[in-house]
Parts: sequence; structure tokens; C-alpha cells
Amino acid sequence: MNTLNIQPNKENKRFVALVLAADRTTSDPITQHTGAACKAFAPVGGTPMVIRVLDTLAACDLVSSIILCGPPESLHAHCPELKQRIQSGQVKWLPNLDTPSRSAGSGFEHVDRDTPVLLTTADHALLTPLIVQNFLCQSLATNNDATVGLARQEAIAKVFPGAKRTVIRLRDGGVCGCNLFTFNAKGRSLVGFWRQAEDLRKRPWKLIAQILGFRLVLSYLFGRLTLEHALRSVSAKSGVNIQPIILTDARAGVDVDKVADLQLAETILTRTPASFHNPNNRS
Repeated sequence: MNTLNIQPNKENKRFVALVLAADRTTSDPITQHTGAACKAFAPVGGTPMVIRVLDTLAACDLVSSIILCGPPESLHAHCPELKQRIQSGQVKWLPNLDTPSRSAGSGFEHVDRDTPVLLTTADHALLTPLIVQNFLCQSLATNNDATVGLARQEAIAKVFPGAKRTVIRLRDGGVCGCNLFTFNAKGRSLVGFWRQAEDLRKRPWKLIAQILGFRLVLSYLFGRLTLEHALRSVSAKSGVNIQPIILTDARAGVDVDKVADLQLAETILTRTPASFHNPNNRS
């Protein structure tokens, strides 16, 4: 399989990719709608989502290896292609734990402390090699402990009008998460911070209040909180320097959480099918 190389990496740093692939709930809407054994195996454009993500990561020259956390081993027979990759050693499989943050922490334990980690999810069906490569190149250039990929809400709305995304509304514009993160050795301590926030991700004002305090929630509610201020506050609270990476490809901000997301992803892939799943394509 060819890899995508869009610019030299002077320090020869390569990332271990950690992919979270467990269902959040026993009644996930995607599994119920598709009849798949689990969400990660749900087909998008005829290909299981997890295989799309694994192919994308394998096509990036800044990714040295891939660890998959979940789905449970008892389900692997439902996706023969994944089972073969695990058995051949192309992908290292770990059992998922009860929450994403604990699964991430477990994955970190299998990566040398000096090796940076890229964290993403198996439901990122529209992820492309170029999106990942751009994110990793920019992350390396920041020299921070951790980075978080974000997309501007207005950019997503312009390309995909009507798509409903979880938006953090800030003074300098709404942003949507892209399920892309990097961590160096110090940055891994953010997992503990993540655990506190895990159940509040759909309620941004409550997340800000509980994690960062009342003054910040007032700033958020009155529309005065900026992205820089928010991340600076998280960095101060956690002791980890965090840098946002704004991704310009609107597809980066679309994962498949709901049936409407699945339908959107199918529509996009029907429009340009070859540009998403073919690892040799640089779109």
C-alpha cells in the first residue's frame, strides 16, 4: 500500500495511531439502523467504517503503526477483513474499557513514552489521508504537549448545509470537534482531565462550569469566551499545553453518530466515491 507524503518530516517523528472502536451504548442508533454487529462495522459506501479509518491511517507516512481499542473480540467474526488484519499483525487489537478515556489510557500503556500518539475514532468514515497528514504536520510544528483538531462551524455549514453538528459557540466563531488529537508524553496526562468531562460533552456550558469554573461559564453564556481563552484555561487547569489545529476540510468535522450522519456520509461518498476509500488517492 502506498503512503501519502506531502512534506518532509525533519525530526523523523512518526505517530502510533490509537483508534477507539467501542460502542458508547448498547442501543447505538447506527447499529440499530444498519443491523451491524457494532457501530464500527456499520457499512458506509459498502465498507465498514472501521476499515475506512484503518485504510486512511495506513496511507499516511507519519503513522508508524495502528492500535485498535475495541470492538470486543467476540464480534470480530462479523468483520472478516478486520479479523485478518489483527491476525496478520497489521493492526494491534486491545479490549476496550468502560469509557473512551479509560480505553485511551489503556492504549497509551502500549506505546513507548517517547512516541507521540494520534487518537481518533472508528466512526470517522469521511477521514482522508490528506486530512490526517495535514493535522499531524501542523501538530508537529506547534511543539505543544497536545493538539486538538477543530473545524469552523461556518465552514461545515457552507459545504454541508443542514448538517447538525455539536457546536461550541465562541466569540470568535463556533467550532466543532474532529475526533483528532495528538499527545506527547506529558500530554497523556490529559486523559485524567478527560474523564471528568466525558459525560458532559453534549452540554458545553455545563462542561465549562464543572471543569473550568463559574467565571468561564458566564463568559461562554454571554458570548465572550474565545477559543484561545478556553484552551489557555484548560492548559492552566491541566498543566498540559494544548494547541488547536483548525482543519479547513469540512469532512473532518463529520463523524457518524446518528442516522442523519450516516445518510450524509453516504451522499458525500456517492458524489465522489473514489476520493475517500482508495488509499492511493490524495484527496
